[in-house]
Amino acid sequence: MASFTLHGIPVSRGIAIGRAHLLAPAALDVKHYLIPEEQVEAEVQRLQMAIAAVHKELQTIWNELPKDSPAELGAFIDVHALILSDPMISEVPLDIIRSRYYNAEWALVTQIDELSAQFDEIEDTYLRERKADIQQVGERVLKILTGSPSALQISPGDGSEESAGRMIVVAHDISPADMLQFKDRAFGGFVTDLGGQNSHTAIVARSLDIPAAVGVTNASALIEQDDWIIIDGDAGVVIVDPPSKVLEQYRERQARLVRDRKKLSKLRKTPAVTRDGTEITLCANIELPDDCPAALEAGASGVGLFRSEFLFMGRAGYVSKLPSEDEQFESYRKAVVTMKGRPVTIRTLDIGADKPLDTVEHTALNPALGLRAIRFCLAEPQMFLAQLRAILRASAFGPVKLLIPMLAHSFEIDQALVMIEQAKSQLREANKKFDPLVPVGAMIEIPAAALTLPVFVKRLDFLSIGTNDLIQYTLAIDRADHEVAHLYEPLHPAVLYLLSTTIAVGAKAGIPVSVCGEMAGDARLTRVLLGMGLREFSMHPTQLLTVKQEILNSDLAVVTPQVKRILRMMEQKTIVEAVEQLRKL
Repeated sequence: MASFTLHGIPVSRGIAIGRAHLLAPAALDVKHYLIPEEQVEAEVQRLQMAIAAVHKELQTIWNELPKDSPAELGAFIDVHALILSDPMISEVPLDIIRSRYYNAEWALVTQIDELSAQFDEIEDTYLRERKADIQQVGERVLKILTGSPSALQISPGDGSEESAGRMIVVAHDISPADMLQFKDRAFGGFVTDLGGQNSHTAIVARSLDIPAAVGVTNASALIEQDDWIIIDGDAGVVIVDPPSKVLEQYRERQARLVRDRKKLSKLRKTPAVTRDGTEITLCANIELPDDCPAALEAGASGVGLFRSEFLFMGRAGYVSKLPSEDEQFESYRKAVVTMKGRPVTIRTLDIGADKPLDTVEHTALNPALGLRAIRFCLAEPQMFLAQLRAILRASAFGPVKLLIPMLAHSFEIDQALVMIEQAKSQLREANKKFDPLVPVGAMIEIPAAALTLPVFVKRLDFLSIGTNDLIQYTLAIDRADHEVAHLYEPLHPAVLYLLSTTIAVGAKAGIPVSVCGEMAGDARLTRVLLGMGLREFSMHPTQLLTVKQEILNSDLAVVTPQVKRILRMMEQKTIVEAVEQLRKL
């Protein structure tokens, strides 16, 4: 078979080399037939029993979750269980059976297709990719109904070196629950037809620090069982049946990466200081309190971004129940205590009416430009106050910083600050302890915010640049859209201008500025950010040591004038070439 190359979206760095293990394809193509009226209730019961069996299956997977599993896996299994409990899945298909006389499989697929179509209309990348969760839950129920084998019928292998540790999973898509079935098997990486930067496969791959390429169109159809394949996680490239020379080159790169990682592990306790003696703060981004040990293990100076929406995801909207103030407080407190005196920056809810907080019908809204983040919180003051009280209460147990997302207007800042003061007053009345001097900051992720910074620095204590959204809004690019993803460019001159301006204005005003988006964890851009004057980075814990190494090898006296030269450039090709040269200095 001739060698060929497939291209996808890089989501987790590194190189994987091994034999392809293909998962069973999606099971949504089912038989369609009508049920006689007298058999309708029996068909309803058949679907109910299948749903109950999947509930039991998910509970078993949850109970057997290894202690060292990434926290995200447990959260995603919870999401699937809650989707399964939602009336849109557990009741509407039953109504379809009763009203249209469809067989159970047809009724379930009809409803899943309807929900999937609604999710396709959503512009927000994270939410749109949650369509996969609904389809994966549906597939699990269909496998029970049809008696199909589990998606992961993995042969035990022959115990040889070739079969051990070299399995690369290739699938149309992979559910988090199915991923767990690999826990006792050595595997090297993932390749999926579907997915983007925020798909569950991508999130889990980053958490496990395993090379992966997602959005590799038709990979599961083009790659055959046991094909030798290479995943270049840095480029999102998959090479199938590589020539011996290419295979040898990638094995050398892979070995070099292993050696480099061993060297990197020695830097955990080394202070992040540039060659000319400038100290840099490196923090970690987390989704759940259970991510804190990994942040500490990587040597993080604190948590630069606690994405609190992960406490709300799935449960809200699927069961119409938000986490209570006390439940949130316990999660925030756990993170603060675990970080042992290191600061924890908690971002308030970055979620919107587009995300299913009440019913799935809300998914027709446009989240990227609609009622999301602070806009949604100000529209739901009681929910917002409960979260603010929970965050403030956690500040009694260690240093906490409060971060407000998606601010663009001065009146939004003022309203948020009024709400924070109201939450403090409520805690005082209830005799609850908190730090009255909790710093309050803003996410700079809308170009309007970056262009009106004097409004922000006058009212707030710190700024945190969310580069993911800032790039998306500046360039009008949805990076999960395959047709325009190639236009998503962190080194666009407009993006660099907004970044450098924000850092400079913060420095002039004497307030800290950090970057917590994907750019912070990209070692190829570390010197660019340092040359702009950035002194605080926040990233996924697995990226921290690589960035630290880049900092240790940087001399600001050399880097800064070169970056000033780059900021005057307007041609993107010239900028990219200059950044590559910058890394060699």
